[in-house]
This record gives sequence, C-alpha cells and structure tokens, in this order.
Amino acid sequence: MKKVLVLCTGNSCRSQIAEGYLRHFSKGKAEVYSAGVETHGVNPRAVRIMQDDGIDISAHTSNHVDEYSAIAFDYVITVCDHAKERCPVFPSRAQAFHHNFPDPAKATGTEEEILVAFAEVRDMVRNYCHQFVVEHLSGQTV
Repeated sequence: MKKVLVLCTGNSCRSQIAEGYLRHFSKGKAEVYSAGVETHGVNPRAVRIMQDDGIDISAHTSNHVDEYSAIAFDYVITVCDHAKERCPVFPSRAQAFHHNFPDPAKATGTEEEILVAFAEVRDMVRNYCHQFVVEHLSGQTV
C-alpha cells in the first residue's frame, strides 16, 4: 500500500482538504497523512466546506511533519510554496510533488464571501487529488 503525505504550512486548510480527498478517491487503498511545518489546528471552515461535499474531516488533527519522520512515504505533496521552501527535501525515498494552492484562510469579506473562497480552493484541491490518484496510485478505482 502506497503512503502519501500532504504537507502545508500550518496543516489547517489545504493539506486537510487534500488528505480528505486523497482518502476518498483512493478508497482506503492508500495510507494518507497530512502535516505542517507548523501546526495551526484544523480550520472549522475547512471542515464545513468539506461537509458540503460529503466528506467528513472533523476528526482530523493538525500534525507537525516531524511526527512522521519514521514513516517511509512513497509520495510527498506540498500544497503551498511556504511548505516547499521550508521542507524542500523529505528524508525518505518519497517522490515529491508540488502545487501552490491559494490560502483560503487569508480570504476576507463577509462570512459568505470567505466560504466562497474556501469552496473555490476546495474544488481546485479536489481536481488535483482526483488526478493524482488516477496518475500515481495505479490500480486505484476512482
């Protein structure tokens, strides 16, 4: 079984969303983790916006990348430039991937406008994760 780590700055939004989708699309046939170079807690808006798409990430925790140093990952996906710069080489045989998604936690405006920003990022992450599973987790049914 392939092991995937999604890495972001604070492990609160983008990496949590990606973990949810990678788990969903790989249908339990990959071990998926997420972590940050810092820990900021799981953003309640990320939980809400994922629930809107039928995926529950409410039990996810915000973890520091050092917690997973003993795991031999097959893939490490950085989902923001800051994480890529702070952790450019993961100490394993992991194949590295990078996609810089906008940070929805930086959205401003009304609550409705902020949730729209979260939904836009969620949709980008969903598409990326679906394609990642198709291309890299061979044998997976999506």
